[in-house]
Amino acid sequence: MATVRNGPLIGLVVQIVLLAGLAGTVGLGPAGWFAGLAYGLVVCLALVLGLHRAGATALGPADRVTLARAVLVGAVTGLVADGFAGRPVPVGLLTVLTAVALALDGVDGYVARRTGTASALGARFDMEIDSVLVAVLSLHVAPAVGVWVLTLGAMRYAFVAAGWALPWLCRPLPARYWRKVTAAALGVVLLVAASRVLPPVAAVMLLVGALALQVESFGRDVLWLWRHRSAPDPTPVAAPVGHPAMPVAGAPIPGLPVAAESRPDRPATRRELVAVHD
Repeated sequence: MATVRNGPLIGLVVQIVLLAGLAGTVGLGPAGWFAGLAYGLVVCLALVLGLHRAGATALGPADRVTLARAVLVGAVTGLVADGFAGRPVPVGLLTVLTAVALALDGVDGYVARRTGTASALGARFDMEIDSVLVAVLSLHVAPAVGVWVLTLGAMRYAFVAAGWALPWLCRPLPARYWRKVTAAALGVVLLVAASRVLPPVAAVMLLVGALALQVESFGRDVLWLWRHRSAPDPTPVAAPVGHPAMPVAGAPIPGLPVAAESRPDRPATRRELVAVHD
């Protein structure tokens, strides 16, 4: 178990160091420290649990890139929390951190392909970090454009919650390129709105467009799932011996939808809220 914990613990230590760096430069108040540390602890514990359940002893190369992106998202979370506590948010720094986090979403896909280290854990980890970043950015821009923008960050979580009451929503979804496009557009639009490089009216128009794309994409997926709600579930494919977390090439990963989007360890999950794909 000590080996399993090394990667997540290193991530937590780096998160603390980055928060300390923010505190020593642009300043970070109690709210920022609390939000950043709470986020870091949750990520660390979730990774330890995920590695244990997957029977893995360490993070893969692509997972380490995703962990670096998760640390950046933790810094963004701290800055946004400070803003809600009344402290000025350094927009330039927030924009840079967010842009790097989004760009690394393409790097981890490249690393996964080059190293062949696909895993269900990596797919889930990547998706959750993407979802948190979208939710945090939605919170950040909401005071300027209106509370309606929180729908962008809450839509994926609402979809997951609905699946608890309606099990047919948990079925695998087929690959669809448009889903990838709308997810990428969402992250980019939120980044632009957060950077304040556009006039408020233009930013609102972009956000409305992103919301329309998300509603259309979610609606199409829900309609497809409803039409196929009575179909038998896909038969899970066992992982190769010695690689409990590695999917068979071209086969569905148990517990995750069948088709991959842009990276081997990123199957098309029930909802893919990814800011930038490779």
